[in-house]
Amino acid sequence: MHGGAHRIMSVPSRTSRELRAPYRRPRAAERMGAPHVNQVIRIPVLGQVDMRRKELMMLLLISPDGVEEALDCAKAAEHLDIVDVKKPDEGSLGANFPWVIREIRDAVPADKPVSATVGDVPYKPGTVAQAALGAVVSGATYIKVGLYGCTTPEQGVEVMRAVVRAVKDHRPEALVVASGYADAHRIGCVNPLALPDIAARAGADAAMLDTAIKDGTRLFDHVPPDSCAEFVRRAHAYGLLAALAGSVKQDDLGPLTRIGTDIVGVRGAVCAGGDRNAGRIQPHLVAAFRAEMDRQAREHAVGTPAVN
Repeated sequence: MHGGAHRIMSVPSRTSRELRAPYRRPRAAERMGAPHVNQVIRIPVLGQVDMRRKELMMLLLISPDGVEEALDCAKAAEHLDIVDVKKPDEGSLGANFPWVIREIRDAVPADKPVSATVGDVPYKPGTVAQAALGAVVSGATYIKVGLYGCTTPEQGVEVMRAVVRAVKDHRPEALVVASGYADAHRIGCVNPLALPDIAARAGADAAMLDTAIKDGTRLFDHVPPDSCAEFVRRAHAYGLLAALAGSVKQDDLGPLTRIGTDIVGVRGAVCAGGDRNAGRIQPHLVAAFRAEMDRQAREHAVGTPAVN
């Protein structure tokens, strides 16, 4: 039975107590302060990324499934901010191979940061920490952990503290992302609104929501915009970045912009036919998605709702 289907009771040990101790290395999000709607976000690791100076800045994260799609992303590099390495056939946050992370890092422009998922992980802090270290060693700047098998906030904190230590000891400027699921009720994992607190207690840099089951339902089908706004508010109160994903479409960009989302993650919306599995990322769809993001940002900046 999967760990998310029942509550796992951990027996305190010397190792787990040490992992629960505060990890004191300063977080990137702390160094730059909490983002808000009147602030241009400056993320140190983004290098020369076009930050598009505007009052509301939302970064676009695109998830290719391999090197060929990463080359398609490179063709649209001016329209995206982060290239995210995942393996969709292994789950919502399925982990790809270390050599694929390295190849994608080499395939995209040097000024585009690469993020990598380490999987829809079980409640196994040591296993997950090793996976996270593998991702950062392979060249990822953002390390995303899907807390699939964690049924309580305490379990989530324990896993994420292990990840933060493994990643930051190797590369202090890397950003660690604690990811949860908008449809957590369907898989029995931790409440999505607990993610900002988990991330903050663990010393991570960002909190993210995605959907676990890719069956056509979307982020807002499970966590409505007002609850997503609360998620973003909580993340910002802790000085964290707030990332949202989950079959996001262009029609969702209005509310995502208005609630102050820092990073929006997409795949299906920029794939041929809108199919995240069978479709391939199309540079012209990436450009169109960015154009709508920019339109929504302009409209929001002047206080006039954009009409989709």
